Amino acid sequence: MKFARLTKEQFEELHQEFINFLATQSITAEEWEAIKKNKPEAAEQELDVFSDLVWYGVLKKVKYLEHISPNQIHLFYCGKKYMRLIALKVEKEDVDLTSKKGYQWLRDNLLSDHVQFYNARKDYSEDKHQDIFKLIQQGAQITKGELFQYFEKLIG
Repeated sequence: MKFARLTKEQFEELHQEFINFLATQSITAEEWEAIKKNKPEAAEQELDVFSDLVWYGVLKKVKYLEHISPNQIHLFYCGKKYMRLIALKVEKEDVDLTSKKGYQWLRDNLLSDHVQFYNARKDYSEDKHQDIFKLIQQGAQITKGELFQYFEKLIG
């Protein structure tokens, strides 16, 4: 498996897609039940292959990621050949960017000496989708990029 197995909830959400996936392999509902019962390792492989297909479909569409922690915001743009990062670090201990109050403090104090901006660019490894997946595993969320675009205009 290249990425990660979908959760039970994700499989339930993608139930119809999984049925279609099995159908492309000419596996009927009855045959699937028999595979699960008699060849659990084969069933596990099918779940893994389907999971990777779903992940690949999601990852190839990702343009923006965000990771917000109590004192840092990492905003990623996932281009074709490289990833761009805009990061903000708040050096004020009583500010928690994951809270409404902390986020409002940031909005009111963007130009404060307590806020540091960083801008970087990184080429992908041999596997762009794996690079993006690792960021998601570390807590990044897929977004539409409004925050990235806002700060991109702000820092030039």
